[in-house]
Amino acid sequence: MSRLSIVAAAGIAVAVAAGAAQAQPFPAKPVRVVVPYAAGGPVDTVARIVAPNLSAAWNQQVLVDNRGGSGGALGASVVAKSAPDGYTLLLTNSGPITAYPHLRKTLLFDFERDLSPISLLTTSSLVLAVHPALPARSIAELVALARRNPGELSYGTSGTGGVQHLAMVLLENRAGIRLNHVPYKGSSQAMPDLLSGEVPLQFNSVLGTLPSIQAGKLRPLGVTATAPLPALPGVPPIARTYKDFEITSWLALYGPAALPQALVEQLHRDMAAALNVPEARRRLTDVGLDVVGAGPAELAAHARREHALFGKLIAGSGIQKE
Repeated sequence: MSRLSIVAAAGIAVAVAAGAAQAQPFPAKPVRVVVPYAAGGPVDTVARIVAPNLSAAWNQQVLVDNRGGSGGALGASVVAKSAPDGYTLLLTNSGPITAYPHLRKTLLFDFERDLSPISLLTTSSLVLAVHPALPARSIAELVALARRNPGELSYGTSGTGGVQHLAMVLLENRAGIRLNHVPYKGSSQAMPDLLSGEVPLQFNSVLGTLPSIQAGKLRPLGVTATAPLPALPGVPPIARTYKDFEITSWLALYGPAALPQALVEQLHRDMAAALNVPEARRRLTDVGLDVVGAGPAELAAHARREHALFGKLIAGSGIQKE
């Protein structure tokens, strides 16, 4: 065989091998799901509920990778910079998506340019909880206490500009009170100080606070949903005191930009199925999460709406970009 023929045959063999590799069903190796917060928080909990179901469906290991920092933006940027092959995904709340762009002068990533929306997983109300030693048993009593002690009552959050922070900013605006913000690097890091009473006030997800409420370690004062929650019977919506007070927490799955559309659709279908495994769905709904499982178009529209809302709240709060 001539040298030219040998080179041509080698080229054909490489092309055939590449085509066969591309034709392999996804996934052909372990998948990494980045959670942009420390282990033990609400986002991490949901990731670890659905990961075994994805692993079983794919017959591949699904690794939960906690990458906390910069209010979730650090972990999100890891995914934004990864290869668009579906093997590195982001399971996140709204923080690094809809709040982060309004908080930093220099951004690690642009969520509309650098990420592919895949699935809106869950939505949930926030609950305003206090340490039992705090002399407030209702939103009205809390507001009265804050007015008597302007700027002295401290509340913890998962970070500046996150949904927990903005919910409290909204309450400050509506009630005409001033509180002291203590930002942490995630909900799981803020919780110990809430439970000890050192920082006695916090908005958090129902998932993040329900066990402590049930154990009598925290007292719930109100929820950000417009109707009472089955998981917290008897806890009133804050909207009963301040009209149109509504803010939700949500979790979603993203991948890097330029993910093939067929892969996006598969990932959405597989994640929706993982959420709806009966045991997983029960565990999620028991802690106050509404399982949604909406697709990429719905997620993109939801994120754009909230991005605009958070922009207005942040601008009106006087929070300065860092």
